[in-house]
Amino acid sequence: MAELSSTKEEPAPVLGVPAQCPPMVLATDGPAVRQAIGQLLTRARHSVSLIVPGTFERAKPILPLMGRFTAVAGTGVTVRVLCAPQVLAPLGILAAARRGPLGYEVRVADVDLQGTVIADGRAAFGRSGGERGGRYATFNTDPASVRALDLMFAGAWGSAMPLEEHQRLAERLRSESVRMILERLREGHTDDVAARQIRVSLRTYRRHVAAIMRDVGAHSRFQAGVRAVELGLLSDVD
Repeated sequence: MAELSSTKEEPAPVLGVPAQCPPMVLATDGPAVRQAIGQLLTRARHSVSLIVPGTFERAKPILPLMGRFTAVAGTGVTVRVLCAPQVLAPLGILAAARRGPLGYEVRVADVDLQGTVIADGRAAFGRSGGERGGRYATFNTDPASVRALDLMFAGAWGSAMPLEEHQRLAERLRSESVRMILERLREGHTDDVAARQIRVSLRTYRRHVAAIMRDVGAHSRFQAGVRAVELGLLSDVD
């Protein structure tokens, strides 16, 4: 009678610093940053979370990689991209979304987070200093540190707005009349004063305000103006 050979299940590979990549690179070194992120995307098996830097200048190194995120999502990996409204168009996300499904989920929030990529909740790559001051980007495989980054991402993701909703909201709030109301909400004008300034009845003004507050998820009039700035619907220097 032939012996039955037992097979031992292989453990899941542990993500670490890829051999082809140095553990630290200049954050402004586009090719090195792209190589590092590309290695994480190649090795990810379950999830990839991307926090895009808040300005296009800092986000520019990942521009050539945007197609890779779609490809990775196509393999069954869950890909989530969190970005500020001002980088949606420069990174080509808006144009790609208009052409069809991106393949990955995008949410929009004006959050002051470092640009970071987290793979499988076990390895991360991003700036090692402050968002504006960090000169270097490093790999991080320390379980506690990566877990903290993952939790930070989850918190920001939960309060961010899905891209589709952001686009619909931007279209609704793009009219000149709504913009004037948002400006007055941000500046803290009373309803009476604001209604007189834009020459509508107090009742009409309050009806518009209630609709805007509902749309942007604000609990106060001033918060509605602030939220409009955060979502890129109203400039903070107007």
